[in-house]
Amino acid sequence: MKKLGVIILNWNGLALLRQFIPAASRFTVSDTADLIVADNGSDDGSVEWLREAHPEVRLITLDRNYGFAEGYNRAVKASEYEYVTLLNSDVEVTENWWQPILSYLESNPDVGAVQPKILSYRDKSSFEYAGAAGGYLDALGYPYCRGRLFDAIEKDHGQYDGAPADVAWASGACLTIPRSLYMDLGGLDPGFFAHMEEIDLCCRVHGAGKRVCAISGSCVYHVGGASLNQGNPTKTYLNFRNNLLLLHKNLPPRRGKKVLFIRRLADTLAFGMFLLKGDTANARAILRAHRDFRRMKKDYTSQPAEDTLSSLPGARRYAVLSRYLFRRKVLLP
Repeated sequence: MKKLGVIILNWNGLALLRQFIPAASRFTVSDTADLIVADNGSDDGSVEWLREAHPEVRLITLDRNYGFAEGYNRAVKASEYEYVTLLNSDVEVTENWWQPILSYLESNPDVGAVQPKILSYRDKSSFEYAGAAGGYLDALGYPYCRGRLFDAIEKDHGQYDGAPADVAWASGACLTIPRSLYMDLGGLDPGFFAHMEEIDLCCRVHGAGKRVCAISGSCVYHVGGASLNQGNPTKTYLNFRNNLLLLHKNLPPRRGKKVLFIRRLADTLAFGMFLLKGDTANARAILRAHRDFRRMKKDYTSQPAEDTLSSLPGARRYAVLSRYLFRRKVLLP
């Protein structure tokens, strides 16, 4: 059995497979690594095309669309690799992209998850929104990145190159983790369906006493927004709802109540901003996110006894204030 399984989840993404599988196969399939496509019940000819055009790619076929989280859980469970990489279907990998990641994990057993530097496919001199050079959670649980502070995205001038950096979360666009740890932690939370499920997983990685790192010796290019564009009300809904669930799950009850109370106030301001811009669809998405969070949080009855989130890199900053009140474009922990 090879050591690394690189898993791409697909649902009716034939166009993306045609665009990105050739390079993914060329730069991944080796004596050490396999490339696997886990198909979420596609009906667009994706499976048939893969079988004919790329027989070297392993296939896991699921009977229906289980969403991002559960689709990956089923795919990882069906594999038997020591390490697995969750790779988005809209990512262009580069030569030798996985070798530094695998080497770092093998030589640092205290590390539980790793991401490469993620640049934009559309502008390869800029970081990409979903992960950039590694992610943080601020004091209110809002995610931001090295290389991206909310809507402010930095150019890559090598400012984050060098030694691997400890971060709060690694991007699900390209996340590598020991399979045994993934399974022990229960994988991605299916209740999230999509968006922020990798941040929740990384919170649990930290809770298990492991580190999460971003390394600059590996680089990939991510299209981003292949399923839902930025500003889409469904994406707004999932991001707000799942962020609240993440905090409820991963904070001790007393600390969680305090943070979530402040978050309700902050999200009310976001609601008001959407209304002032005449964007009623996204304003309603925030209301719906809070309504469904109140309903769904009852399903999560086990919270940690210790607050690990407050000690993570970047957790003592107020990213939302820095960006929208002080108009900063860069925020470091």
